[in-house]
Amino acid sequence: MKNIAVIGAGTMGNGIAHTFAQNNYNVQLIDISQAALDKGIATITKNLDRMVAKQKVTEEEKSKTLKNITTFTDLKEGVQYASLVIEAATENLDLKCKIFKDLDELCSEDTILATNTSSISITQIAAATKRPEMVIGMHFMNPVPIMKLVEIIRGYNTSDKVMNMIVDLSKQINKIPVEVNDYPGFVANRILMPMINESIETLYNGVAGVLEIDTVMKLGMAHPMGPLQLADFIGLDVCLSILEVMHDGFKNPKYAPCPLLVNMVRAGKLGVKSGEGFYDYSEVKKAENVSKQFA
Repeated sequence: MKNIAVIGAGTMGNGIAHTFAQNNYNVQLIDISQAALDKGIATITKNLDRMVAKQKVTEEEKSKTLKNITTFTDLKEGVQYASLVIEAATENLDLKCKIFKDLDELCSEDTILATNTSSISITQIAAATKRPEMVIGMHFMNPVPIMKLVEIIRGYNTSDKVMNMIVDLSKQINKIPVEVNDYPGFVANRILMPMINESIETLYNGVAGVLEIDTVMKLGMAHPMGPLQLADFIGLDVCLSILEVMHDGFKNPKYAPCPLLVNMVRAGKLGVKSGEGFYDYSEVKKAENVSKQFA
């Protein structure tokens, strides 16, 4: 598998494209928006510049990585020669099913179709295709070029051959694959999201403030980042979406999103991506907030 198509040039998509390209794979990065593709390539370039400055890669390796990536706004053209397609679009079931239905028609019959979903059923996504045995979950962690873990999620019909191929591929890009079964939230978010939600509930109930909650978890539990700051980094809209998937999937009130989280998303306070969440990330306060959190 030398041709890897990645659908979506956002945070996860450009990170996945960066990782494969840096490991000498030919990457076709696909998005419906040319502006999103340009922004994605700019992010990859910026991240590579940071790696060069830290002497983790050379200028030559940076240049080669960028040359390994080709961008497309046309899905058919982008996936034409792909051995593996990794979908990294918005965490929305209908959208993912539509993409996989299209991929099933556009890709060759031996192309493996993977989704980077962080919570949605692989089996349900695979049902939109005529090749459910070729559909699998590859849940990368953010930031993709740095984080080692990849959750590999087997759908109900995923074949052993496909599972073994994706596990081996993950190792070839210097990741550590962990196989998990297809339940809402898988392992990472089934454990993480209730913790984040409970942290928001703690704030909502007036037990303590944002800084106090995060400081307790950082200093008392040795977490590198407090749960509220982590929620901002993930995106509060993403956290809400994952909690809703788990609440709907398990029919258990413990996964019900905190009203404060719901209201913040409705108000457009999504965390880092919008400039404000539990912390203010505006240019004026950005340096101050970062220094406080990492002091």
